Amino acid sequence: MHAAIITGTSRGLGEALAAELMARGYFVAGVGRSDSASLAGERYRFVECDLARPAHIAASVEPAMRELAATRPESVTLVNNAAIASPVACVGRLDDGEAQAALATNVVAPFALCNAFLRVFADDATPRRIINVSSGAAQTAIVGSAVYGVSKAALEMLTRAIAAECTAPAFRCITLRPGIFDTAMQAYMRSHDPADFPDVALFRGFKEGGLLKAPAEVAARIVDRLIDAGVEHGRTYTHHDL
Repeated sequence: MHAAIITGTSRGLGEALAAELMARGYFVAGVGRSDSASLAGERYRFVECDLARPAHIAASVEPAMRELAATRPESVTLVNNAAIASPVACVGRLDDGEAQAALATNVVAPFALCNAFLRVFADDATPRRIINVSSGAAQTAIVGSAVYGVSKAALEMLTRAIAAECTAPAFRCITLRPGIFDTAMQAYMRSHDPADFPDVALFRGFKEGGLLKAPAEVAARIVDRLIDAGVEHGRTYTHHDL
């Protein structure tokens, strides 16, 4: 049995990745505040956890990881997919509490999950992989989306740090910038007034130009290229690599 732990499986890319992996025989543990009814089945387990409260991750998620480890999977992959795009506003107009909550979900939670994953799946003989889902916003500033961009840049540094620290032959940690696809996050970004989000036209253009791929299409490519195939430790992959 091959296994995967995926955050944010209630919808979007996380849900599509879980469905694609289960169709290929993987056991999937989905982590988040809410579940997806479409994923119910013997190869799926939902682990309820509010990723905006990362101090609770060890208590809520680590026991499920240990139960999974006890089944001795042939390989195990952690996909840190869950993220929030709010708050949207230029620096100087941001709500500090909303920014703190976003950084907790987008940075501290993946950090805690990687920490738990490496504690629980400590056998260097087991093929293990961590995929941190990032964004082009980690490299290119989007006006009005500083918190999201900062969080993704931090996530990419986490990948590089883990790659430097963990050098077992069967372990890989990578970053993925999956490109643009049709999700609730895209709809959220399109919904803002230009006065609050000056770069809103960029996201509206993605939709109007028919540039948004279906999450299922992106998920299938990710599984083919980054989960079922070999990858380069510490590398940042983009949609061009899929």
